[in-house]
Amino acid sequence: MNSKYYFFSLFFLIINLFSSCSSDITSLILEEKEQINYKYGYDESKYMFEEKKVGRGDTFGDILEGQGIDYPEIYKALEKTKNDVDFRMLQRGKPYTLIFTKDSIPNLKAFVYHPTIEGYSMIQLRDSVYGKTFKKERTYKDLSASGEIDNSLYLTLEEQGKDPLLTYYLSDIYAWTIDFFRLDKGDKFKVIYTQAYVDDTIPVEITKVKAAYFLHKGVERYAFEYETDSIKGIVEYLDQDGKNLRRAFLQSPIKFGRISSRYNLRRRIALYGNRVRPHKGTDFAAPVGTPIMSTANGTISEVSYTSANGRYVKVKHNNTYSTQYLHMRKANVKAGQFIEQGDIIGWVGMTGNTSGPHVCYRFWKNGIQVDPFKQKLPEAKPINESLKKKYFSDIVLIKSQIDSVIIKNKTSL
Repeated sequence: MNSKYYFFSLFFLIINLFSSCSSDITSLILEEKEQINYKYGYDESKYMFEEKKVGRGDTFGDILEGQGIDYPEIYKALEKTKNDVDFRMLQRGKPYTLIFTKDSIPNLKAFVYHPTIEGYSMIQLRDSVYGKTFKKERTYKDLSASGEIDNSLYLTLEEQGKDPLLTYYLSDIYAWTIDFFRLDKGDKFKVIYTQAYVDDTIPVEITKVKAAYFLHKGVERYAFEYETDSIKGIVEYLDQDGKNLRRAFLQSPIKFGRISSRYNLRRRIALYGNRVRPHKGTDFAAPVGTPIMSTANGTISEVSYTSANGRYVKVKHNNTYSTQYLHMRKANVKAGQFIEQGDIIGWVGMTGNTSGPHVCYRFWKNGIQVDPFKQKLPEAKPINESLKKKYFSDIVLIKSQIDSVIIKNKTSL
C-alpha cells in the first residue's frame, strides 16, 4: 500500500474518531445541563419554594417581617425597585411565592407575586436587590361555536363548555338587528372567534369575532369583521350583502335583561279598576345598578325628576327622534352634553312610580311617542361601492369556513 495513502487514511480515521467522541462529550454536557430545572429563574435543587395566598389585611411589609426581615431593609428594597414593581396594594386571595435558600438556616431570597394568571412580579432581597415584572407570552387559536337556542344563548354556550362571554360579543355585533330579549326557541347560530391563551392551555380572553351567523325568525344574518377605513382603522361588521349591521339606534338601552312590559296603548291595570292606562314605553327589567346606554348619538336635553317618572334622562338625537330613560337610580350625564351611541347615561333604579327595578324606554318620532320596535329606523352609512367588490372577494374564505361549521344541538352533545 502506498505509504502516503496509508498516512492520510489513518489521519482521517483519527479525526472522525475524535469528532465522534467530541460529539458524545458535548451531548453528555448538554444532557447534564438540561437536567437543571429552573423556577422563576432559580435552580430548584438549590432553593425551596413556598406557595401562599394573600390573607385579609396582609401587606408586603407584614409578609416579609413575618420571615425575619426588618422594616428598614424592606423599605430600602422597595425604594430601589419602585420603578420596576409595585407591591403597595396586594389583593386578598391572590397567590404569592416565597423562595428560600437551602441553608442550615433558610433565608428568604425572593418574593414573587401573581396578581393575574398572565404574569408575575418578583423582587430579589438577598445579594443584589432588584425587581422585575414578567408577562407570559400569549398564544392565539381560532375556534368555533354553534348551537340551537333552547332557552337562551348564554345557557346554550355554557352547556357546551364554551365561554359564555361570547354572548356579549354576539349581542354587540347584532345589537342593531336582533332583539336578544326575544330569541325564539329553535333559532340557530354559528361563530368563528379568536381565543387568547397563556401556557398554551389557559384561556384568558376572546380577542375578536371573525364571523358569525344567526338564523332568527327564519332570516339568515351573517356578520363578517371587515376594515372599512384603513386610514382611520375603522372595523365594522357587514352582512352577506355588504350592508353594515350597525344602525342609527340600538335595539335596547341595556345589555341584558328582559322586556317586562311593551308599548301598549290599550293596557288595562287591575290596580286602577281595570281601566285602560296606555303604556307609551318599553320596560326593560334588570337589577338595580345595571348600566343604561344611550341608544343613539345625541345631546342631553333633560336630566330631571318627577314623582311618576322618577329620575330620568331625555336625549335629542336630531329634529326627528328623541328618547327618554325613566326610573334611574342615578344619572351619569348633564343637560347640554353630547353623547355617543352606547355611552352610559345612568343606572337602573326604582325611583318614581314603579313596582320593581327597570328602565322605561320611551321613543319620540316627530314629537309623538311611538313603539320603537315598529319603526323603520335609518341604517348606518353604507360602504363605498368601490370597496364592496373587494369585500365580496375578501370574505369568500371565511364565509366558506363558517358555512362548514355544523350546528350542534342537545342530541349531538
